[in-house]
Amino acid sequence: MAKERLGFIGLGTMGMPMVLNMMKGGYELTVWGRNKEKLSPALDAGAKWAESPKALAEASDIVCLCVWDGKAVEEVVFGPNGVAAGGAKGKLLVDHSTIHPEAAREFAARLAEQVGMNWIDAPVSGGDTGAKAGTLVAMAGGSDADIDRYRPAILTTAQRITPMGPVGSGQATKVVNQMLIAAEVAVIAEALGFASKYGLTCKNLPDALKGGWADSAVLQDHARRMIAATYPNQGTQVLMLKDIGIAEEMGKKVDAAMPVTSLVAGLYRKLQAQGDGGKGQTGLMWLYAQEPL
Repeated sequence: MAKERLGFIGLGTMGMPMVLNMMKGGYELTVWGRNKEKLSPALDAGAKWAESPKALAEASDIVCLCVWDGKAVEEVVFGPNGVAAGGAKGKLLVDHSTIHPEAAREFAARLAEQVGMNWIDAPVSGGDTGAKAGTLVAMAGGSDADIDRYRPAILTTAQRITPMGPVGSGQATKVVNQMLIAAEVAVIAEALGFASKYGLTCKNLPDALKGGWADSAVLQDHARRMIAATYPNQGTQVLMLKDIGIAEEMGKKVDAAMPVTSLVAGLYRKLQAQGDGGKGQTGLMWLYAQEPL
């Protein structure tokens, strides 16, 4: 059976390596972006260029998105010359962006009503390292049939895709993912602050805890960067704050207590307010290093 034609919008830090892995897996890719020059790695590897999201949808069986937020998703799907304008019954949209679960459900219903096109919300986790290595994990909301249809394609760049329920469930699972990561980053920063003041050899902590119950990918990656005081100018803190905000909204919606998440959100907001948001997720260590909280 011939592989389905894939379209991809949002070739940034995550999207570009995903597209390259999909092409390595034998898939035909059509791509679109506002700045064609930024897509050169994919185009040089053999991806086709579409003049608009509409043209991309017309040339694809499955349209994938990996954009900044819900507003960006709505614009590329329902805006002028958007995906909906080139969509049709039988085509499938897969959103790898991280957006509000309720927005995912609203967009899916609109697309189905307008053109009869199905929707999967499938945010991913694993960072740019996982995207490049093809070891991402995807959490999906949508019908089992649609997820099974997309599975061969996503497994070229992810180790698995897990069905979590109807549309919106993938985004809700990503909320859980972000709550856990944010809380872990915060407690690692707090623990390192204590360890430093007590006089421990902090640079040895990740190795000391490796393999034990406190170990994690976040500890091995983020803690080492915190210890080295490596705070690259990046937008991940803004993304994390956006995601935690979604978690807080969803907690209120379903009446779920989130005292830890709210506390962590406050730390990230303080980092942002004092002009240090560019230090990224690990920037919380900066707060502990500068002053008592």
